[in-house]
Amino acid sequence: MTYYTRIDREKCIACGACIMAAPELYDCDDDCLAYSLKDRNQGITPVCEPLIEAMFDAHDGCPTDSVKIAKQPFHGLSLDDE
Repeated sequence: MTYYTRIDREKCIACGACIMAAPELYDCDDDCLAYSLKDRNQGITPVCEPLIEAMFDAHDGCPTDSVKIAKQPFHGLSLDDE
């Protein structure tokens, strides 16, 4: 199964839970808001198999439901456009 991920930066409270759960997938910017590392938060790059469990752990651990997961690419703004 192919999955895609991105962060809803409008909901992010900069708690760092996603980064602790999946540091290979998520990081934070200068404002401490999280974003997906794979494609600067566009959600168009598939998550590789070894990182899928960590992605779901980040999703489950996010207190604001900011970690978004989909089975098809997101078609939204990049981090630079937000």
